Amino acid sequence: MDFSGIIFWLVLLGLIFYVVGIYNQLITLKNRYENAFSQIEVQLKRRYDLIPNLVETAKGYLSHERETLEGVIAARNEAMAMLKAAAASGAAGRDIQKLAGAETSLQGALGKLNVVVEAYPDLKANENMMQLNEELTTTENRVAFARQAFNDSVTGYNTYRQTFPPVFFAGFFGHREDASLLEFADSEAIQEAPKVSFS
Repeated sequence: MDFSGIIFWLVLLGLIFYVVGIYNQLITLKNRYENAFSQIEVQLKRRYDLIPNLVETAKGYLSHERETLEGVIAARNEAMAMLKAAAASGAAGRDIQKLAGAETSLQGALGKLNVVVEAYPDLKANENMMQLNEELTTTENRVAFARQAFNDSVTGYNTYRQTFPPVFFAGFFGHREDASLLEFADSEAIQEAPKVSFS
């Protein structure tokens, strides 16, 4: 084999290793954003578990506010369903957008409940209500941090997938679409953690 043949095989081998490196980086970045989504999932499930306790505590004081309480539970159930769908799809774009919409609705329902609770000083002073409020606030902060980590991971994946030359290989390796950021419709909800306050 002559020198030019050796050069050809070395270049070909280098190209193969380069393409394998692109594939591995795409997989690594995808796994990062999927892991970041699983952290959001943990925190959202924790919040969804707290909401029935909140409604149950408020029920005794707000018997004539049944529509508000039912709205919170319905919004919670819808958000739970969207979270399950998003988790099952590996945080696929369309499911992430549906989850964001359901979360926005849930925040609206909790906001309505907050307005109603403000009119009941005994309920606001209830020890169980204050404890639930503290747990919800802590959980909302964790959701915000987890969502930021997820969005950072998604941005890293999308940026790499769109750069040259990975953009040429991404579709071939099954990475045809950008991942979706988890954003809420209310721009204030994106900038800061949702607040649930009963005091």
